[in-house]
Amino acid sequence: MRYHFLAGTCLGLLLAACADRPDAGLTSPRIADAQAAVATPPLVSIPVENGSARIWAYFTDDLATEQDPVNLVLTGEADPRAIRAALLGLDGNRGAPFPPVFPFTCTWSDAVGGIMAGFGEAAGWGGTAVQLQCGSYGPIRFHLRLVKLGSFSIGNAHFEVVIPGTTDHQVLSWELAEQLVAYDLARSGLLGAAPADAGAINAAPSHRSIPAVIYNGLPVSLRGLIGGPLGDVSADVGIPSDGHATALLLAGAAAPAAASALQHFVIDFNQVIPKPFCATGPGDYLLVEGPVDLRLEVTTLPTGELRRVFRADGDLSATPIDPGSGLPSGAPLRAQVSEWQESLAGTDGGSVQGNQHQQLLPERQPGTGQLLIQLAVSPGKVPRFDRKVSCR
Repeated sequence: MRYHFLAGTCLGLLLAACADRPDAGLTSPRIADAQAAVATPPLVSIPVENGSARIWAYFTDDLATEQDPVNLVLTGEADPRAIRAALLGLDGNRGAPFPPVFPFTCTWSDAVGGIMAGFGEAAGWGGTAVQLQCGSYGPIRFHLRLVKLGSFSIGNAHFEVVIPGTTDHQVLSWELAEQLVAYDLARSGLLGAAPADAGAINAAPSHRSIPAVIYNGLPVSLRGLIGGPLGDVSADVGIPSDGHATALLLAGAAAPAAASALQHFVIDFNQVIPKPFCATGPGDYLLVEGPVDLRLEVTTLPTGELRRVFRADGDLSATPIDPGSGLPSGAPLRAQVSEWQESLAGTDGGSVQGNQHQQLLPERQPGTGQLLIQLAVSPGKVPRFDRKVSCR
């Protein structure tokens, strides 16, 4: 049997829980420890109430990489918990320019997604303790992450698709999601002014790209929706971005949202991927198969803080595959994968902490080992990112 290869995509991790990040690359077969140097990132000015503020114009999942561009600046009653309440209270009945068809009839809920961080000069680092989705985990959805930076918040919204046979998403559009969030906050009735331009603050005319092998699998209607080429492509397609953020002034707050929400579902992983760690070279591939169990619980505490706990676990098979023939080239391995996240959104901002653990078994067999990634961000504290790979 031949297998479909998704080489060079965001599948560098067996379990990323919608990390929305590009290819993480392969790790050499040795013990490697790395902690990101937490330096002040380059800053840009944005308009806020009664003046301006300086922020890093990207979200990051490793305290260094310019991952998702900030395309929303929210002031006034801009606590992410209040924004969550406003969006969760809306129905899916939108008007022009959004036609009354899927996916524009979606409603908002809490989202399973990788934790990230943002930075402001005055507030320091803050975590994406509030994540929302319009739609469901798959096949396509709008995904919103929010970070509170003192008296204002920043956000990234994107439109994305689940990569078939994986737990990962591929971002398709920044602009479409930015427009949808601005439209929905306007129809919430809470805006104190019309949406405005927060200025050119990040990369244009595109940021990141859609791998050609994924793009060519998209329906033509979806390619047209995101403004891409209608025909198949031979090179990766840049994700358009005008580099500007939309400024939204919230003059009121919605009634508190639901006290608790639970999501629990299983995704069957079935895809050939580059070996995510302990690889011997660029031709090292695995066919990874098996169920991954995902569970998210969001609770409003008596203090008013919003607590978000996510857990994912999978016990998978990982069969070495020859990239030339597409046939098995070795005995199957076991791949144990897990991810844990805990986030807390309060008046001082968002705290996030989490880890991803991936292990190839049996132990002591050449080419096996484990990967551990940890991220912790909390207002007023030194953030931490660690990545440790141990190979046999």
